[in-house]
Amino acid sequence: MGLLTGAVTGSWLAGDSGDDGARSAYTEAGDLWHSVPVDQLFPPTVQGKGAGPGGADRTWTRVAVAPDGDCAGAFDRLLAKVLDPVGCARLLRATYTDATQSHVTTVGLLFTKADAAAMTSLARRFEKEGLGRRDDLMPLPYQAKDTVAEGFGAPQRGSWTVSVLTDAPVVVYAVSGWADGRTVDEPEPAEEAIESGAASAPAQAGLGHEAKGLADRVERALRRHVGAPTEQPS
Repeated sequence: MGLLTGAVTGSWLAGDSGDDGARSAYTEAGDLWHSVPVDQLFPPTVQGKGAGPGGADRTWTRVAVAPDGDCAGAFDRLLAKVLDPVGCARLLRATYTDATQSHVTTVGLLFTKADAAAMTSLARRFEKEGLGRRDDLMPLPYQAKDTVAEGFGAPQRGSWTVSVLTDAPVVVYAVSGWADGRTVDEPEPAEEAIESGAASAPAQAGLGHEAKGLADRVERALRRHVGAPTEQPS
């Protein structure tokens, strides 16, 4: 799944270090796919202050939301095999474009069936084996007809990032490319593409910042709903 960092993140319930609290938060996070409106998980507009190259601000507009479902056909075969140990309870995806409509980025939330031990094992495996830098483990984009993402297929993937959460049964990922449908011969993981001095075409175009910036903000939106009442649309 691309840049599988496996980083251990903070507690879902800040200040609650008890086992019961951790289990409750973990379980609650796994239920968010059906308890939180899609506009709150994937907002129509996402602001990325300082998320672009050189600390430039970014604004992303949602152009499509995929019907939620299982993971059948949603990942390349090798990536699906890698993720199989944690299972797939539900997959949510949305595609965004930047303010200039030059780039398109699909961001996904894979809600797994795994317990905390299995998620930790998966995260550690990818970190230890360096699988995050393998371009044969990139997630697939979500193409949407009659949008700027209509031509955003597998050959158009330019940069990607994936975070395997260890305190929730969720894998957060994003994959970016150009909106004009051009193919990318050498995609680069976002962690490398955002480094100072990165000279690849995806890095120079800011595709790493697109993927990383959106993934980070969707993860933050997800976390805000743990332990908080769900707002229902009026």
